[in-house]
Amino acid sequence: MQVYHSLDEIPHFKGLVLTQGTFDGVHLGHVKVLENVVNEAQNTGMDSMLLTFFPHPRLVLYPDDNDLRMLCSMDEKIRQVEACGINHMLILPFTSEVAALSPMDFVRSVLVDRLKITTMIVGYDHRFGKNREGSFSDLLQYGEIFNFKVKEIPAGEIDHIAVSSTRIRKALLSGDLLQANQLLGRPYTLSGKVIHGRKLGRTLGFPTANIAVEDAYKLIPATGVYAVRAHLPSGIFDGAMNIGFNPTIPGKGFSIEAHLFGFSSDIYEIAIRIEMIAHLRPEHTFDNLEELKIQIARDCEDAKKALTAS
Repeated sequence: MQVYHSLDEIPHFKGLVLTQGTFDGVHLGHVKVLENVVNEAQNTGMDSMLLTFFPHPRLVLYPDDNDLRMLCSMDEKIRQVEACGINHMLILPFTSEVAALSPMDFVRSVLVDRLKITTMIVGYDHRFGKNREGSFSDLLQYGEIFNFKVKEIPAGEIDHIAVSSTRIRKALLSGDLLQANQLLGRPYTLSGKVIHGRKLGRTLGFPTANIAVEDAYKLIPATGVYAVRAHLPSGIFDGAMNIGFNPTIPGKGFSIEAHLFGFSSDIYEIAIRIEMIAHLRPEHTFDNLEELKIQIARDCEDAKKALTAS
């Protein structure tokens, strides 16, 4: 898949089937849209493209809103979109100028004049243009004016999945990882670098990789212990991960730490991607480190069972 970061990078296409949106999480509903785009492109001998935006429009429209949390970083989004078979992905810089474009102006100046689309495929609730004023009926009208086809995926095709990014965020924040993963169609992931910690896990007999998540806007799931799979340059490793404030250890503060089973290599500053497979328990306070050590051993056994069953 080719990735572009400006309209000036776009090559000439003999025909282009496109969909557009933030596609945060690339969940099952998004996958359904992307599959329709890929199928249409293959059936007509054209190229397929996702047009998305960076930064997220809310960060430009509401700069004082600090509540936005994303289900995937841009690197994660690229990986998931590519897995759907899309040929091209345009990450269009979202600026105040882009935000001010009326639906008609956006279609004409971006989709028609620059991308020269042949077909536009959207979900049934797609909105676009200034203040999200553009609707599917507007797209149909513009398609007739500018000579491109418009296809809407029926509500029934997506509604039966009952997917939304909002539902997934709520599930993750409440500790319902099972529902979140079902709606995503895959395990939720956290990506970042392994950083130095206090190395207390090593003294307890359970060395951990402390993870600094790469994206400041990435949603961190509810505190607690999880069964995970860690993707490293050297391979994939099972493990147990704690997200939380470490209440048993005074002064430690918030951390994301994964103990990888049977792994002892030095991986500081190495990129790591964690697939979260199961939520095992909420975070607890223990009376002493010996109690904590006993519980960690139980957590590791529970994680192994959950991973074997997954």
